[in-house]
Order: sequence, then structure tokens, then C-alpha cells
Amino acid sequence: MAAIDRPVAVVTLFLLQVFAVGASAGVVKITPERELSPQPASVAHREIVVPGKTTQGTRDARISGAQLAERLGKLDPKGRIIGVVLDGETRESLFDARSGQAAVPASTTKIVTSTAALTALDPAARITTKVVRKGDRLVLVGGGDPTLSSRERPEDYPGPASVAELAKKTADALKAGGTNGVTVDYDASLYSGSVLGPGWKPTYVTEGSVAPISALMVDNGRVAPNPCEGTLPAVQDGPKRATQVFVNWLNRYGVQASVGRPGSGEGGRPVADVQSPTVSALVEHLMDCSDNEAAEALARQVALKKGRPASFDGAARAIRDVLQSLGAAQGVETQDGSGLSPLNRITPLGLAKMLSTNVSGDRKALRTVITGMPVAGFSGTLSERFLGTQGAGVVRAKTGTLNHVATLAGVIQHKSGRLLTFAFMANGAADLNAARSTLDAMATAAATCDC
Repeated sequence: MAAIDRPVAVVTLFLLQVFAVGASAGVVKITPERELSPQPASVAHREIVVPGKTTQGTRDARISGAQLAERLGKLDPKGRIIGVVLDGETRESLFDARSGQAAVPASTTKIVTSTAALTALDPAARITTKVVRKGDRLVLVGGGDPTLSSRERPEDYPGPASVAELAKKTADALKAGGTNGVTVDYDASLYSGSVLGPGWKPTYVTEGSVAPISALMVDNGRVAPNPCEGTLPAVQDGPKRATQVFVNWLNRYGVQASVGRPGSGEGGRPVADVQSPTVSALVEHLMDCSDNEAAEALARQVALKKGRPASFDGAARAIRDVLQSLGAAQGVETQDGSGLSPLNRITPLGLAKMLSTNVSGDRKALRTVITGMPVAGFSGTLSERFLGTQGAGVVRAKTGTLNHVATLAGVIQHKSGRLLTFAFMANGAADLNAARSTLDAMATAAATCDC
């Protein structure tokens, strides 16, 4: 074990220091991967975490922007990547490569969606899925929770609600009232408009990148529970599939049930309900796993909060409203919440400034955007990146990938002790693997630069 003592020290120091800037009471929590139990994860056993030359630093240290720019420029000699590195506290620009130029952000859009959600919504709020009774029929009413699980006792983070639990509560209530058979209709009317986002390719659904967005679905609208790693085929009719799963559980709990038709639950008598994880937990989850359905769900929750339609357009407008109130709208134009739309446009400077706001300490709820970010070389979409580099364990970032698009934005604990925010974007990339490698190398260089 002695061989990994230094990496453990480096990572421990990083976790203790990452919120030192403007957040003396902040505690960092690495979000475990979706298939793990919801306990704080540890990087102690990961030998790929490589120590830097020093673990000592001070918030008062200054970083030479000229030296940093020179080093990063050498990694992208043809200038194909646009980006920026900011001092997380002062917002001083340390590196700038056309940072005001808007580009397709891919899944780094989730930083925007999460920031808007944590600003507009109560971080402790939950999404309710309920069952109501109308006459001799039940109605399963979706509230917009895509993480609702088909499993009886889901143990994966962030502890999703179970449709089995909802069915058990419903069965108990029905049998207590002398009812042993029922037809279940379903209500997904909370959302309006298209189920596919602007510019989305139809293949996104068939390849399992995303499910048709609905207010009522189980397992993220997939054919089975879908862990962070890998994809599963999406179902075409999420509400009907959710109702069938619910009916199956009712039958197992002793109530003869069948799937009915689309209907309205309005005016129905409450029978049972279950609640999603909190908004803050959903943000951590969607950032770590890059969960497209969860991102679109929270975007619609923002729309509802702001009195706009729960549609792609309504959500985009509501997010814009929230960002304007936060002073973070400049350079941000989105069409969806997940970043799957190639019509989204965000500047690297817009993202980096938003991240500086998230770590500033002025709005403590926004820190969850950072705690949910994958850790380089360890978790989420960065678990297989930065391996064997000095960026492992000291870079937290949201990744983004579409056809010919690779992006990376997040926070860096510089060896000096200062916290940096950054955003790097490659559009028109002919080789995505090469582009991602360059982005990773630039983030690592920013963390370890003797500047």
C-alpha cells in the first residue's frame, strides 16, 4: 500500500481544498457511479492518480497568464480549439483562445441546465409520481421523474423512487377498500410539444442515447434499468410502458389489473404516491452520468416554475430567464436541456464564468454543479480519461461529445492552491479521440503548469 500513499495525499488535499475559494465551510463529495450504493466514494485505491511535483499551495499565489497561454498554445499549435481558463475567485483570464466565439457545446450544456435548476428550484424539492382514482378506474399520473425505477428496491445512486413501491401502496389501499381488480389509465399531459428536441437525430432514440421525453416513464424510458455505463434501447411509448410495469407489480401484490388508455388524472381522489430524489441529487446524478432524460426533466421543472409550457421551447425560454436573473446569460443560447441539439450555442467564456459563479460561495446551492462533475480518471464520463496523467484526481469536468464535437468544461485545483475554471471546445473535429486527448492534455497542463 505504500506505493499509493502520495496519490492518496494529493487527492485528499484536492478534495479538502477545492472549495477553499469563497467557501470555507464547503465540503466536497464525489458522487458514486450509478450502479454503486449512495455512499461517498474513495479514490484511494486508484493507482492511476499521479502526484504532482508539490502538494503545497496558497490562495495568495499568482499564476502567470502569459506562461500558461504559452504552454497551452503548444498543445494546440493549429489553433483548432477555442477556450478559456479563469481564476475561479477573481475571474481574471489566464488563457484565452477566442473565448467569446459561440460553439456547439454538446453535453456541457448540462452545466447551464443544472445551474438554472438549482437557481429556480428548491434544491430539496422532489418530483411526485402519483396514482388517483376516478370512478372505478385508476390513473397513473406522471410528474416528470425519468429516474422512476422498475425495480422493487433500487439501491443505485441517487436512490430513485420505485414503481414497485407505488404499486404496493396502491394495492394495500385498494384491498383495504374491498377492491381486488382495476383498470389503470395513464396521464402524461404535464409535458407538451414534441418528444424529440430541436435538431435531434432520430438515431439518438434507436441507438439508446435518449428516450422520447415524457412526463411519465420508468428506467429513463428504456427497456430495462440503464446504468451509467452503456446504453439500452429506448421504448417508443414511455407512458404506456410505465403503466404496464405498474400493472405488473399490482398483479404481483394481489390486485388483478390491466392497462387502460391515456386519460386525465385531474379531479381524481389521491390513492398513493412516490417521490424522486431531491433536485440537488438529480443534478449530481445527471452531471456524473450525463443523464439526458434527467437533464430534460429538470429543464421542464424550471419551465413549470417560471409559468412557461413544459416543452423544449418553454424550457429554453425559462432557462434563459433564470440565467438573466443570475447575470449569467451572456454567451448562452440553448434549445434543449441535455446538449444533444446541434443548434445550441455557448461560448467558452460563458461556461467558465458560470462555473466561477457556481464555486464563488455566494449561492451555496450551486456548488452541487461542481460536486456532481466527474473526477478525472475516476468517475462518470471521465472514469477512463486522464489515466496515468497528473490531471487525474485534480480535474473535475463535464464532457461533451457529438458528431465532430468534443468539449470539456469544469474546475481545476492548480498546484499553487488556486481554483481555476475552464472551458475548451473543439468543433469540426475530424478525429474525436484526438480532440478529446488534446482537451485532456490542456486541462492537465493548466493544473500542473509551473506558471
